[in-house]
Order: sequence, then C-alpha cells, then structure tokens
Amino acid sequence: MAAPTTTITPPATEGKPVAEHQPYVPDQVVLPEFTWSAVLVGAVLGIIFGASSLYLVLKVGMTVSASIPVAVLSITLFRLFARLPFIRRANILENNIVQTTGSAGESIAFGVGVTMPALMLLGYEMDIGRVMVVSILGGLLGILMMIPLRRAFIVKQHGTLKYPEGTACAEVLIVGEQGGTTAKTVFAGFGIAFVYQFLWQGFKLWKEVAAKPLTWFRGATASVEVNPALLGVGYIIGTRISCVMVAGGVLASFVLIPAIRLFGSGLPAPLYPAHALIRDMSEDELWHDYVLYIGAGAVAAGGIISLFQALPLILSSIRAGIRDLRAAGTGAAAARTDRDLPLWVVGAGAVFLVFAIWITDPLHHVWSRVPDLHMNLLGAVLIVLFGFLFVTVSSRLTGEIGSSSNPISGMTVATLLLTCLIFLILKWTKPDDRLTALSVAAVVCIAASNGGTTSQDLKTGYLVGATPHWQQLAILVGSLSSALV
Repeated sequence: MAAPTTTITPPATEGKPVAEHQPYVPDQVVLPEFTWSAVLVGAVLGIIFGASSLYLVLKVGMTVSASIPVAVLSITLFRLFARLPFIRRANILENNIVQTTGSAGESIAFGVGVTMPALMLLGYEMDIGRVMVVSILGGLLGILMMIPLRRAFIVKQHGTLKYPEGTACAEVLIVGEQGGTTAKTVFAGFGIAFVYQFLWQGFKLWKEVAAKPLTWFRGATASVEVNPALLGVGYIIGTRISCVMVAGGVLASFVLIPAIRLFGSGLPAPLYPAHALIRDMSEDELWHDYVLYIGAGAVAAGGIISLFQALPLILSSIRAGIRDLRAAGTGAAAARTDRDLPLWVVGAGAVFLVFAIWITDPLHHVWSRVPDLHMNLLGAVLIVLFGFLFVTVSSRLTGEIGSSSNPISGMTVATLLLTCLIFLILKWTKPDDRLTALSVAAVVCIAASNGGTTSQDLKTGYLVGATPHWQQLAILVGSLSSALV
C-alpha cells in the first residue's frame, strides 16, 4: 500500500458531468480506509441507531436517515480519541466507512418495524430467531442487488439523481475534514434544525401537521408539515421533483379521497379492505384503507417502467463488471474509486440466499431451534425477483426524492399483493401460506430499504473518493451486526 498522504483536492461539486467529476480524495491518493476502528465504531453506532429507529418506526411509522448523524458522531468521537496516546485522528475515508457501516441499522429497523408486527396480528409468535433470520436475509439481499446497479445510478446518472442524504452526508464529511467557515455554515443549519425540533417535539408549541377540512369541498382536507429535514431534502432534490411530490399529495387529498367519499357514501355495507362505512370514515382512514393501495399499485407500475428504462444502463454496468473480472485475470486493475465487489460474489451470494431461504423449512423439522419461515422454493425465487425489482425502484427513488420520502411501505404492499395473487392462482390458501407470503414481503421490504440506504452511502463515497468495494463490505458487516443484535 502506498504511503498515506494528505494532498487532497478541493471539494467535489455535485451536478458535474461524469467526465468532469473529481472526487474529494483523488483516485491516486491512498489513505487508510477499511480499518478495524472504523468498522467497530460504525457497527456500535449502527446497533444504537437501529434500536432507536425501531422504537421510532413502531411508534410513528417512519424513520429518518442515520447516515448524517452517524457521520457527525464519527468525526466527533475520533477527534476525542485522537487526544489519547497512540491513537491518530481518522481521515475522511475512515469516517465514511463508519457512516456506511452505521447506516445499515436504521434501514433494517424500518423493514422489521413495518412487517414483523403483522405476524402477531395473524396469530403467530414473533420469536427473535425469525426476526433475526428475516433481517439478515433482507439486509444481505438489498446490498447484493445494489452492487451491479452502482455504475448505472451513481456514476452514469451523476448530476441527474441527486441522492440528497448521500450528498448532504458527503458535505458533512468534507466539512469535518476541512473545518473553517464552511463548517460553521453547516453546523449553523444543524443548530437551527435542533432548536426547531426541540421547541416542536419537546414543548409542543405547534402541531406536527397543521390540517383544516375544506367545508366548501366535501371530503378534502388541506394540511402542511413544516419539517427541517423535509425542507433540506426539498432544497437538495430541486424544484421539479419537489413539485412531483406535492402533485401526488394534491391528487390524493383533492381528487382521490373526495371521489371515494362521493361515490362510496351511498354504499350500504363496508367496502373491503375497510371495516366501516365510507360515509363514516375520516380522511385519514380513507387514505389508509384505499389511497395507500392505489399508491402501492402506482409504485409497482412505476417501478416496472423504471426498470425497463434503466435496463440499458444496468446491462452496461454488468458488462463493465465482466470486463473487470477479465481485467483481474490479465493483471490490469480498475481505478480505485471504481472497484466493486466482483460479480461472481453477487451471483454466488444470490444463489446462497435462495438456498438459505428455502432450506429453513426442512431444517426446522430436523432442528427445532431453526426458525420456520414456511418458505418453499417458489417463495425463495419470488424474494430474489421482487427483491431485485424493488431494490432497483428504491435505489432510483432514493436518488430522486431521498430516503425519508422513499415509499418502502408501498413497495411492501405491492409485493404482498403480487405474492398473494400468485398463491391464489396456485390455490395456496392454507393458513401457513399466509406466513409464507408475509415472509416474502418482509424480506423484500428490508432488502428495498437497505438497497436505498446502500445507494445513498455509495453516492457519499463517490463524492468523497471512497473505494466502493470497501463500502460494500462495510455495509455487509453493518447489516449482519445490526440484524444479530
């Protein structure tokens, strides 16, 4: 390994064409990156943020990206550690490994929190072994499916897909490396957001969401949520994508909900999946029971369209991966900032996951301690197929609108609906088949969530000049440690 150097170029600029992009740490500069201290600190922070995120998702149904707070804590902790003898200050690439490893806990917690409680509602025991296995399988699947997409989304669409949290995290890491007036600006933003959140959530000085029913427009409600995190995401993703998101809210609040109330208020019986008459339901209930499923269908359809649109880029990325394998055989090496885990690792990992998912049921009958997912070979194949589809969708949507607005729940509902439809066609309607369908949805949900997080981390690495395969190993370690704990 070349001797570490501190010769670092000016900050990378988001939005430059690929040919002009210069990362913060150039390809020629070799710094310590995948170190034991960075991985250990990242794993511990990932466990902490995973536990807090799980509580948050069970309480309010959502989480926020952990990458930025983990990056800030990493910079702070290593500066404190550097005051001790024989411990040096971490560089920007090590801090990036910390945030990459630590971010996995939040994404896995979200997937677990929105799917696993359904087991209890269906009368199954939510034992720790089942949750652990689903978490590990989903976490690894999301990372493996994202690896061949990195060049397509992160590199070739640099400047088109903003990846707001990934871009912001890169700025935080660069600020932590540079200090100075730029750091003051960024941390001033942290301070303003902290004061706002403290007054809002600590003292309840104003409502989380201000809403007012419109008496002149039956069934419509105007509402607004002023959140510093959402304001920051909107600033980064730009006007066009922000307007698309607002348009979706307007369509739901001023078209779909009033239309459902208008045409359904005369029904004499509840319309499935609701258990109450439409005329007696609130706007929130209409949204949860009807509009959510419309959105899930839209997400699935949009995902299939996006997958076909991205196929040329995905295929070119796979061809590039094959070229890397051939180059490795001839002794030639790709640039440091363009080295992914080899494609054979992705392929072998996918085959192993299919086998591991399928083998849980036979193993349970031999050794009762192995959790029973009631999974068959078709369920395992569906997990990989839906996993690749929705990891692609999640990674692209995360690049457009950010992790906080990524409709993972809609993808989960779409997966569950499609799986149940296939099971109905095959006449698999036994009670245990419900557990199989739910297990498929749970693994895919965690995979989509972790795939979106992985793409944000890889965007951060692309901007700061990290080595992709070290990041991919780091988030694999973070997923395993968070899932096991």
